[in-house]
Formats: sequence, C-alpha cells, structure tokens
Amino acid sequence: MSTTRHLINRQRRLAAAPPANRTRPGPPPAPEQDKPGQKPEQKQKRDRKPAQKPSVKKPGRGRGGSVLHRVVAALGLLTVLLGGFAGWAAMEAATLHDTAATRNTALTDTARTSEVKGMVTQAVNSVFSYNYADTARTDQAAKKLLTGKAVQQYADMLAQVRKQAPVQKLVLTTTVTDSGVELIDGDRARVLIFADQRNTRTAPKEETTYAAAMFAVDAVHQDGVWKIGNIDTFNR
Repeated sequence: MSTTRHLINRQRRLAAAPPANRTRPGPPPAPEQDKPGQKPEQKQKRDRKPAQKPSVKKPGRGRGGSVLHRVVAALGLLTVLLGGFAGWAAMEAATLHDTAATRNTALTDTARTSEVKGMVTQAVNSVFSYNYADTARTDQAAKKLLTGKAVQQYADMLAQVRKQAPVQKLVLTTTVTDSGVELIDGDRARVLIFADQRNTRTAPKEETTYAAAMFAVDAVHQDGVWKIGNIDTFNR
C-alpha cells in the first residue's frame, strides 16, 4: 500500500518538474575590454567616424563662360558690320550727291536756262519746217543744228516729206508753242517741246491741215551753239 503511494507521488513530482531540454538564458555579453595601455582619448577617436564634407563645385569655364564669350564675339562682329555699313552709306551719299540730278542747273542758272530754251526752240522751228520750193534752206539748217544720232533720226522722219513735197507742192511749217528745260548738266541739256505743225499742199488742190506735236530733244553745246543731238518721240 505504501509502495503504491510512493510510486504515485514520484510520478506527480516528475510531471511537475520542468523539462530537461529547456534552454536557460545565458549571461549577457561582456563589454569590450580596453586594451592595456590604451588612453581614453584614443578610444573616443576610434569610436568617432569622420564627418563627410559636402561636395562643392569649383567655378570653371562652363556653359555660362561659353555663352559670355559668344556674346562678346557677336558684339564684335556687329561693330565691324556697322562700321562697314557706315562706310558704304557715306560712299553712296557721295555718289548721289555727284549725280546729274544734283548737278542740274536748269533752275539755279536762269541765264543758261534761257539760252538753252531760245536756241533749241529756234533749231526745232528751222529744221522741222520744209518748203518744196526752197529745200536748200532746210538742208543748211539741218547741217548746222543737228549732230550725233539726230542726223539719221531727222533723215528718217523727213523722208516721206521730201518724197511727196515736189508732187504735192508741200509746205510744212513748225512753230514751237512752249518748251521746258528739264536738265542742264554742263554742255548737255534736255528740253521738252510742244509745237504746232501746219501742212499746206497746193496740188492737185489746195489743202491745209494742222497737227500738234510733243517730243523731247537732247541738246549739246558745240562751237557756241546748242545743237540737237537726239530726238525722243516717246516711241511714237
């Protein structure tokens, strides 16, 4: 009976006891031991890590520098161009100042203008008037008062008149009604002519016709006389 009781008590003690394979917590890790002879300052330096310095970009010749150089170069080129333009403009102004328009004395020299107007008017009246009974007079006037291109131009213009004059007994009278001196440049002048022409024929019957004419002549001063050097009929 006692043996059975002891057995039961033993089983109870075994059941209440903790398992044998449970791991007991070990002791905490020991702090790092200082080496013999090590000073506290050395330990602090070892524990302290050097702080990283912020990276600072050094100023260099980057994009800003290149842009500045380009601006300076462009300004230099612009200065050269403006200088060249100023020189060209000065030469052009001198050229324009020396053109025929600026040398025109038709309005400033009234005596010269009156002389040109009078001589050219007389020359037109003489060479463009023709009488079948006195052709020598017209021929002499043409020889004296025409020069250059006007000689052939006049011959072509009066070819039909000379051909018909003996048959029709033609008398052509030209009278300048007005004239204007457009230009006088040294020994050359240009005059605008307005004239009336009366054409009278007596054969086979007497008949008279009238016509108005407008043309310009380029006059040349030769041997003290203003001669007709070119006849401009405005493509008529």
